[in-house]
Amino acid sequence: MFRTTLLKRSGLGLLLTTSLLSGCSLHQQGLETLSAPQQTKLDRHGSPDAMRMLDQFGNQRFNPLFDLGAWHGFLQPSKVSEYGTFNGPMIIAEEYGLYLASQLEKLQIVDTTSGKAYRYEDAIVRLDEQDGHLQQHYQWSDLTLVLTLDFVTPRTALVSTQLVNKQDKPRNLQLHWQGQLLTDWQKDQAVSDQYPSWQRGLSVNSKEVNIALGAQRSTWNMMLSGTSLYQIRRSVNAQSQVHGELAYQAETSLSLAGNQQQTLYTSHSYVHDEQEWQTEEARLNQVFDAPQQAIKQSRERWQAYRNLGLRTDSLLPASLAEKAMQTLLGNWRGHAGALKHDVVTPSVTARWFNGAWAWDSWKHAAAMAHFAPQVAKDNILAMFDYQVQSTDSLRPHDAGMVIDAIFYNKDGQRGGDGGNWNERNTKPPLASWAVWELYQATADKTLIEQLYPKLVAYHQWWYKNRDHNQNGLAEYGATAHPLHNDSQGNIRFDIKPQADSTLAQGIHATCQSKADGWYQCAGADLYEQVLTSGQYLELDIGAQHGAGWESGMDNAARFGFINQEQLQAYAKTHYQGDIKQARQDWQVRFFENHNADGQLLGFSIDQESVELNAYLAMEKGLLAKMASLLGLTAQAGQWQQQSQQLAQKVNQCFFDTQSGFYYDRQIGLSEQDDSGCGGKLLTARGRGPEGWSPLWADIADQQRADQVAKVMLSTSEFNSHIPLGTAALSNPAYHPDIYWRGRVWLDQWYFGVMALDKYGYHNQARELALRLIHHADGLLEEGAIRENYHPLSGAVQGASNFSWSAAHLYLMYRQLAKQD
Repeated sequence: MFRTTLLKRSGLGLLLTTSLLSGCSLHQQGLETLSAPQQTKLDRHGSPDAMRMLDQFGNQRFNPLFDLGAWHGFLQPSKVSEYGTFNGPMIIAEEYGLYLASQLEKLQIVDTTSGKAYRYEDAIVRLDEQDGHLQQHYQWSDLTLVLTLDFVTPRTALVSTQLVNKQDKPRNLQLHWQGQLLTDWQKDQAVSDQYPSWQRGLSVNSKEVNIALGAQRSTWNMMLSGTSLYQIRRSVNAQSQVHGELAYQAETSLSLAGNQQQTLYTSHSYVHDEQEWQTEEARLNQVFDAPQQAIKQSRERWQAYRNLGLRTDSLLPASLAEKAMQTLLGNWRGHAGALKHDVVTPSVTARWFNGAWAWDSWKHAAAMAHFAPQVAKDNILAMFDYQVQSTDSLRPHDAGMVIDAIFYNKDGQRGGDGGNWNERNTKPPLASWAVWELYQATADKTLIEQLYPKLVAYHQWWYKNRDHNQNGLAEYGATAHPLHNDSQGNIRFDIKPQADSTLAQGIHATCQSKADGWYQCAGADLYEQVLTSGQYLELDIGAQHGAGWESGMDNAARFGFINQEQLQAYAKTHYQGDIKQARQDWQVRFFENHNADGQLLGFSIDQESVELNAYLAMEKGLLAKMASLLGLTAQAGQWQQQSQQLAQKVNQCFFDTQSGFYYDRQIGLSEQDDSGCGGKLLTARGRGPEGWSPLWADIADQQRADQVAKVMLSTSEFNSHIPLGTAALSNPAYHPDIYWRGRVWLDQWYFGVMALDKYGYHNQARELALRLIHHADGLLEEGAIRENYHPLSGAVQGASNFSWSAAHLYLMYRQLAKQD
């Protein structure tokens, strides 16, 4: 243990924080320590032996290289027996990443004159991954083999096979390729057992291996159209044959003059359907007409990323920034299916994350604006492609809203068969932040002209559909949706009542029985009776999940989420163990929002959220800048005035002077406090990262910011081994392994670090930044960037190769400079 003295702004005194490191302050030793790691990159090695190889968090194991928006990726071999090819591929079956093979193009070489077979175990081997390509070097005494893989189109990777004769005399070589599709779905389960009727088949000719993937519409595991195709094409003719249904062999002869070299090319293409194949076939012909030019363009593209994206004066190491850039570019998917523009998905390896979410997309775009601006622009446009219009057949009442999540397949309401498409909510209003970040990076005024009216419509939607009492302070909520309300508009909920209670009798009579003592009910009056009685064991309401998702902090404590053990502890601390009384602090209610015609617009949770309104205040300021840029002077003035007014209300209504922190405010109750804002602050539900959002949005005054900083830097609150978790250590619902109630998410960590830096806490901001990158497992080594991290141990948690974690690491790399 040691103690570090950190100075605040001049005249503001001293703040002492403690760290669990040994020796000296990370801030003091930071730059020397950061220069040490040599392996801050992604481990691309892996040996897939089943189509699905999930880890404890539901991720596909290993980190394949994906690039250029392709829907398939490759690995380096992890053992000698696999040398001579790139492992995989992993394909994205519309919404799910699956390994198609362990190896599809394993090469063996034989000298036909001497009969010598070149064994990989006898070679000097080097495996490299750099600038978006994989490479394998094999050196024998008389022969060199170099295999290189580059992505050259959004559906094709090109493998270069370079052979160098190191002898003076000519050589005749026989090249043998072989590959086989995987037969296991997952460990100890055959594909044929999981999907008995699914058809796969191989066909070959002198230059091609075609793998036809039959139709399969398994909503939560694998979705294929029936015309999905994986093709291998070679630049040379080969004698090929199929073995059974799932394996092939091919061979060709090659003559090399003394001290000469020759390069062969093999393409690996994956398409979802016949229409994609027609487009790709034309591109492939161009690639084979000039393969070196295609490779050159790929290398130049990656050099452009580096030229734009890397700098020399950052506090964080460039190797970490490169890993972040590679992660974001690896999660780039070219437009396909219902995705009208290219998107950057949260994670190519996480089971549920091969789609695009709204606030994820804003974060990805804000980072990629600085090294891949066209991808950033496409990602923004992809979400606005589905901005709800007043002419929409399903939800015209939500005109202006950007829906939560879009995928390859729409959902049943939209005529599709996908399960991941989501219109139950939107996400926090950070779109203008992303658009302005992109404009600052590109000076593309046409982008502002295109998106300003869309951003205004989205901004106004919040006040039309999520400001129940029309006081200018918005709430999170949920849309009108079958999972939130019945056909008459009555709110739905599930309940497990206490046996033999008065409530149970009414529930039995009015609700639909489900399994294990649960009932499905509907109606605001009945829901209020349930809350008032307290005679229930468990309660689940779809709109509560919708509101949590809309905030992006799904199961945060402030939305009433607390488990039974935590609730009992809370009751014991505050109410002598009275669970009914304790529940009243954690119950959530909902308001029905209607338009002038009485139509149900959706639901608002009974609390105005501090960071939602901080973001809206910031967005008004950004809209003012956009309007000014477009010459809309009057609108610019109005937006700026509204921004200042809302900022004042956020500080007035959401700050608690006693604890020195910002909280959500519960509304619709008779209780009042002295703020003049109505309702009460939800201090009982503890502190979370929403409390530093006014600082990141730059709308807090210095006095309040100082008090928030003190809480953030306290070792009994947020200053843990990995700092700035999603619930304070003191929060009654805190748990280091609960999604949004303790784990460290790098977006909220970034908002917190930059909030401190904005208000003069420069040393402390740097200390917290360095603390995370040094304590987070694998971050400065070969580990994938993760969705979140354990606040006490630094252990990885959640999705691997997570885009917004990469985005915020990259943004901090750009924005936190070395000290003079």
